[in-house]
Order: sequence, then structure tokens, then C-alpha cells
Amino acid sequence: MSFRRLRAIARKEVLHVIRDPRSLASAIAIPLSMLLIFGYALSLDVDHIPTIVYNLDQSPGGAELVRDFRGSRYFTIIEEAHGYRPIEQAMDSRRALLGVVIPPDYSRNILAGDSEAQVQLLLDGSDSNTAAIARGYAEGIVQAYAARVRGDAQSMRAGRIPPVGVSAEARVWYNPDMVSRNFIVPGLIAVIMMIITGNLSSLTIAREWENGTMEQLLSTPVRPSELALGKLSAYFLVGLIDMVICMLVGIFLFDVPFEGSLLFLTISSFVFLFGSLCTGIWVSATFRTQLMAYQMGTLISFLPGFLLSGFIYSISNMPRVIQAIALFIPARYFINISKGVFLKGIGPKILWPDFLLLCGYGALIFFFTVRKLRQKVA
Repeated sequence: MSFRRLRAIARKEVLHVIRDPRSLASAIAIPLSMLLIFGYALSLDVDHIPTIVYNLDQSPGGAELVRDFRGSRYFTIIEEAHGYRPIEQAMDSRRALLGVVIPPDYSRNILAGDSEAQVQLLLDGSDSNTAAIARGYAEGIVQAYAARVRGDAQSMRAGRIPPVGVSAEARVWYNPDMVSRNFIVPGLIAVIMMIITGNLSSLTIAREWENGTMEQLLSTPVRPSELALGKLSAYFLVGLIDMVICMLVGIFLFDVPFEGSLLFLTISSFVFLFGSLCTGIWVSATFRTQLMAYQMGTLISFLPGFLLSGFIYSISNMPRVIQAIALFIPARYFINISKGVFLKGIGPKILWPDFLLLCGYGALIFFFTVRKLRQKVA
């Protein structure tokens, strides 16, 4: 490999990027825009659930249960209805997700220890995931209220002060406030960078074919490996700038805690960018038109990045065939590294399998890229 020839190809590609300021500006602005939009819009937190209460129990017990719902951050009481019809209308118009119906004999049955002391929960199942979470929160409030009232009643009948009960204290590590943005943003950075770098480099070889300059390159003594690395270098710098901007935005704008090693994350970012860019160049070398290369680059970067990287959906819950395909998605390994460094403060001692797999993917895709370019040269 000749460093002189490699430098010439890299200089040519850098000049091409610099002479197209609109493409350069979009390459930097698009990932930042995507991070801001998805970072603010995409949230897995379920709180402030719009709720309607239909309280048929006119005793203080029913009102106290309603106060428990009002005091919870998971629910927002938008209306206290006087029948089932308002609940149905609110769910039809999507103003409410949950309806809580307190029966007329609820307090009396609670004090008597009757197992029939139940509260009716009406849920809008059109959003099944949110409805299931809302049901769990609502059942927790009802059960806590029932346990408190029954414990107080038994203590008063025995003529003693209610004892302090034994309770389980839950502690959440690494993301104690359970803020979804803290684990969404590190994964989002990996997905965005995979999409942007894949699309940027997927046009480079195809553009040479369409412009008629590829034949000139083939007539030079430039080797396929030198051509790949030279083409990659310019977009590697752009991707590195995008990566730094996204990380700074995540830390200082979204307040995502950064607990780990900056050096390890930087080295992992280099390897991840290399593999993603090589993927785009392989696509560009496979398809000679920019339109086809762009479409295929989007297909193999956008959909796998979102669906098969573990960013939103757990890979362990997918069918085994899909899990096998996900092994070849580099974003999944960088997401594990990014979340581990950002939130857990862990480093290569624990994350070395993901790092080695990331390196293995980069080496493998670079081999196939050079091989494809060699076929084009031949």
C-alpha cells in the first residue's frame, strides 16, 4: 500500500466535500436535527395518564381513593363523571385512557375485609402497551389503599396504634429517576451515526461511475484498498464531527450523565464509524447508480439501525432467525458500549466482547469492500 496514492485519493475526496458546502452543511445539520427531534419527541415514560373517575361511593373512603389517584404523578384526573357514558365518550375522542369506577359499597367491603371490594378499571386498549402500564399503576394504587385501610381498621379494633409494616424498598441503579431520555439518547447517537455515515459513503463510488471519472481512477496504479481508505477518510472526518456534536448535545442539552471513560468511547467511536462507512462504500461499489446506492444504503442502515440494534426492541425477545441477522448490525454493539460508558461508567474490562465484535465487523466489511472494488477493477 502506498501512502502517497492513499493521500492523493483522500485529498481528492476532501476537496469534493469542501466544494459542495450544501452537502457538507446537511451532513452536519441532519444528524443534529434528528437527535433534537427524536431526543425530545421519543419518550417511553408513561405518566400523566388522562383519567376519568366515576365515584359511586359517597363515603370518605371513596374520596380518599380519588385523592390517591390525584396525588400520583402517573395520573391526571380530567373529569369526575356521573355515569359510564362520559367515560365512553372521552375514550372515543382520545381525551382519556383510563376510567376508574368506584362501586357504592367499596368502603364498607374494604373495612369488612371482603374479597369482593374491587374497583373497576376501564382501559382504552387501542394503545395496548400504554394501557397495560396504566393498569399496573392503577392496580398498585388501589392495592396500596386497600392494605392501608384494612391495616388501620384492624389496629383500631384491637385498640392499639397501627404498626409500622414491613415494606420492600426498590432502588434503581444507573438511571435512578427512570428517565427514558437517559437511555434513549446514547442509543440514538449510534443509530443516527449509522444512518448518516452509511448514506454519505454510499454515493461516493456510484458518483464516480455516473460522472465518468471512475475509468480514470481505474487507469491509475491505485489499489482497491487505497481507493477504499482514501474515499473513507473524508467522510470519516465529517462523521467524527457529527459524533462529537451529538455527544455534546446529549451531555449538555439533554443532561444525560456521563460516568465512564472518554478515551474508550472515542476509540469505540472510531471503530464504529470505520465499519459504518465501509458498509456504505461496499453498497456504492455494488450499485453503479446514485439513486440505487442511496436507496440500498438507506435500507441497510435505517431499518436495521432502528429495529434490529436493540435501540427500542429487545433483541432477546425476537425470533432466533432475526437474532442471527442482528449479529451483523454494528449499531447493536456500539449501543451497548455507549450506554455502558454513559450510564454505568464501565469500560473495556466488561465491554470488551462488544468492542471486539465491532472490530470484527469493521475488518470483515472492509475485506468485502476491497474485494468488491477489486472485482470492479478487473
